[in-house]
Parts: sequence; structure tokens; C-alpha cells
Amino acid sequence: MTQRIEALPGAFALDPARTALVIIDMQRDFLEPGGFGAALGNDVGQLARAVPHCQALLAAARDAGLLVIHTREGHRPDLTDCPPAKHRRAPEGMRIGDPGPMGRILIRGEPGHGIIPELAPIAGEVVLDKPGKGAFWATELENILRNRGIEALLVAGVTTEVCVSTTVREANDRGFRCLVVADACASYFPEFHTAALAMIHAQGGIFGWVADTAATIAALRSTP
Repeated sequence: MTQRIEALPGAFALDPARTALVIIDMQRDFLEPGGFGAALGNDVGQLARAVPHCQALLAAARDAGLLVIHTREGHRPDLTDCPPAKHRRAPEGMRIGDPGPMGRILIRGEPGHGIIPELAPIAGEVVLDKPGKGAFWATELENILRNRGIEALLVAGVTTEVCVSTTVREANDRGFRCLVVADACASYFPEFHTAALAMIHAQGGIFGWVADTAATIAALRSTP
């Protein structure tokens, strides 16, 4: 049964059987004090604001039987999937693969690469490792969604203007409808968060819809 989520720029039609929740990069290195994000001088407290909303959204999605996908940005230990331009972008000593506060920076399998305990995946949920900002590039995400008959995405995670926005734009070009759950997303820079959300629902929803956690959960809980 289709439900309606009050959103910008208008109501979003939700069919749980054809919708997936995608939680972007809620990783220890980005969110926890002492991680890579904090070592770069970012205020990880800005990202922590999204955690309780993500927890509530995740619980409601599980109860409603949605496909749940967790993404993690990171690279192979040998860095063969890391473009040189991306590797060189950070200062020496803080580059991908260098020793960091929680193991090698942005390397799969290192402690900092893991998802925070508050949002730990459970059996049956997809954990998708991605080497780029968007969740579709060089991953099996599109194939997973097509195989499950998914046509719409609820998107949460960090950061709003980087990996969340990039994923939504990639999804939009592939024909998926996207609802970004605003308070379940966050940025180290609040003004970037606000601007990124405005860009998504501008011009009649050029990239998608934006709603808050309460409205999204209310629709999920109305599902028979």
C-alpha cells in the first residue's frame, strides 16, 4: 500500500515494497572523536546530531520490511582503486592509506572504516563498500536495487553536501526517486547542509524530495 510523506517540494509517494533505505558512510573515522575527521580539524559533534535520527529511521525501516543498505567509503589495502588525484589531495601524513588515529586512513577492514556501533548492520542488510563519493560509482548498488525491484530511495547519512548529494544525483540520473531525510543527514559545516538540501528540492524537486525523520517514520508506521 502506498503512503504519502509530507515533503518538499510536495508529498512523496512511498511504496515500502519498492523502496530501500540507504544510510551513507556513518563510519567511525568520520563521526567519532579521535577519528580521521576530527584529526583534520572538523567538529564531529555536527555529525553526531544525525545519529539518533538515523537510529529511529533505521528501526522504522526494519519494522516496515524495507531493504536496508549501509555504505562505507574506503579503499583496497593496496590502493589500486584509489585515483592518484584523490590520494594526493590530502597533506602528507594524512593521506589515504597513511597510519591514522583508527588504523590506516580510509582503508577497508581498518577500525576507522567500520560503521559506528549505534547503527551496526544486522544479518540480511547490505553493506556496500564504495571507493568514491557516490554510492553507484564502481559498486553493485544499481544491480542490487534493480534485482529487488526498487524504484525509490530514502537517503540518510553523511556528509549532506558530499556523499549524500552525490549519491542522490547519481540515483536521479538512473531513474530512482529519492527522498533525503534532512535531520538524519549532517555536515561538518551547517551552512553546506542547508544549501545542499535546498539544491535537492529546488525547481520542483530537480534531484528529489526532502522531509524530516518524524514525517518519514509516520508514513512507514502506517504501512500495513
